[in-house]
Amino acid sequence: MNPIEGVALALVGSRFRLHGRAPESGLDCVGVVALATRVPAPSGYALRGGDSGRVDAALLGAGWKRVGDAEAGDVLVMRPGPGQLHLGIKTAAGMVHADAGLRRVVERPGAIEWEVVSIWRPLS
Repeated sequence: MNPIEGVALALVGSRFRLHGRAPESGLDCVGVVALATRVPAPSGYALRGGDSGRVDAALLGAGWKRVGDAEAGDVLVMRPGPGQLHLGIKTAAGMVHADAGLRRVVERPGAIEWEVVSIWRPLS
């Protein structure tokens, strides 16, 4: 199992909290990705909206590369609806993400249903 995928899967069941950065108190999608990848998480963003350029810059600056096809452990930058940006970690079964509606971190099995804006993988 990819180490990033392993950390993401270990976070499943944590409660949802906007700007959350700790499994004990809650995580949002940025918190899940930050913990799984060890890329510092930004702050000061809204639940709705998002700037994919800001996400791209953070991952590029942390030594990640943009790729075309997702593998377990990759970061998925998605657009679940107009004006929305969401992050997740690809797993062998689907993806791990913080689901605001379910109020917890979950693994969603199967194909990614949302528009995937970009896919990121560590350089090494």
